[in-house]
Amino acid sequence: MALFKPEFGLVFWMLVVFLIILAILAKYAWPVIIRSIEQRAEFIDQGVKYTREAKQRLEEVEVQVQQLLADARKKQLESLQETERMRQELIENARKQASVEAEKLMQDAHLSIEQAKREAELQIRKQVGHLSLEIAEKLLRQDLSQDVAQVELIGKMLDELESKN
Repeated sequence: MALFKPEFGLVFWMLVVFLIILAILAKYAWPVIIRSIEQRAEFIDQGVKYTREAKQRLEEVEVQVQQLLADARKKQLESLQETERMRQELIENARKQASVEAEKLMQDAHLSIEQAKREAELQIRKQVGHLSLEIAEKLLRQDLSQDVAQVELIGKMLDELESKN
């Protein structure tokens, strides 16, 4: 049991060595340890601060992304509406242009028909005049085709007949 009961001298020297080591540690080691602990605490606080800032920035970015998506959807809708409006305008313009072209073709056709009618009337007049001259020649047994005045006379007579009808 002598092991469990230390002597006074041993306890004294152990206490002296402990106090010396404690003094050395207090002078040199504790400031370094405390400084590193403070730096570590500061580093952790800084990390928490950065994490909060990052979280806040992330939330801001999410809000901006939502706004950008809403703007993009709005622009897409506007673009689709503008495209639809342009399509309707193109269709309407094509219809108007087709209508104008059809009207022009109808007018050209009417003019062509009128011109053909006049030409046909002139041809019929000439033929009627020639036939009248031939009939008159046969009746009179004379050649009247040489005289231009007689052809004009027949034309005037036909005009008079036309104006009466």
